[in-house]
Amino acid sequence: MKFAAIDIGSNAVRLLFSNVYDDNGIITFKKAELIRVPIRLGEDSFLNGKISPKKTDKLITAMKAFKHLIDVYDAIDYRACATSAMRDAENRWDIIDRVRQEAGIKIEIIDGKTEADIIYANHIEEHLDKSSAYLYIDIGGGSTEITLFSKNKAVVSQSFNIGTIRMLHNQIDKEYWSYFKNWIREITKGYKPLIAIGSGGNINKLWRMSGRKPNKPLSTAKIKNLYEFLESYTYEERVKVLGLNPDRADVIITASKILLSVLKNANIEKIIIPQIGLSDGIVHQLYEKYKEKNTAVKV
Repeated sequence: MKFAAIDIGSNAVRLLFSNVYDDNGIITFKKAELIRVPIRLGEDSFLNGKISPKKTDKLITAMKAFKHLIDVYDAIDYRACATSAMRDAENRWDIIDRVRQEAGIKIEIIDGKTEADIIYANHIEEHLDKSSAYLYIDIGGGSTEITLFSKNKAVVSQSFNIGTIRMLHNQIDKEYWSYFKNWIREITKGYKPLIAIGSGGNINKLWRMSGRKPNKPLSTAKIKNLYEFLESYTYEERVKVLGLNPDRADVIITASKILLSVLKNANIEKIIIPQIGLSDGIVHQLYEKYKEKNTAVKV
């Protein structure tokens, strides 16, 4: 069975199709297709307080295309979630209404806690060493979600208005940045050894650039080396020489700064990057909803 997830982020909008297989009670999620469109709603929302007509039109065009693909793929169900950029936009409800009328897509604007809960729905911690503690770090264009796990349970979770687009445009004040670092230091006290789990487009890209094999952790030192390597090139060189997408070549630097700050303040030496994110969590929740509905029907 196939499900679709739409993630309307501050840097890009994504459509994920994922197949779910049930082999005698063993559930497997397998990504089938991922479409990514770099609209950068956050540049409007964070700087001007509202999303411009130009970017609104681009979003609606993308949603129309996504709706056609969902129909063609015969997805059992879909869910569209908008995060930080739409949360901050004064004209968000007008945009949502237009998307619903013109594209036939219903968008939910989710708060930071809901965003963290959806990411947690991936339950990656169930497949890890139960004797270790883990710090889940999801870095987006408008926000960063941090969740501390110990003994397979979420101890504390919080969303911060610290993201790659905000940092790129100097939208994070020093006091808030200090609060972010102090919070990480406080919540991680006493949890040793502590291992990081990273998600988000830029973190996933850093992992691919590292050349590491799947499920093999990256050291904090390697992340720092990658950051220094990337920063040694100009934006244009990152695009032309390193082959990064234009919408990735700038924010991967700010994402690296955020990630390294978290790792440093939590005193973490290695990070696992399982290549998952909000879209994957949405699919997990859609499957659980489908399973509960069908179980109820059978009863």
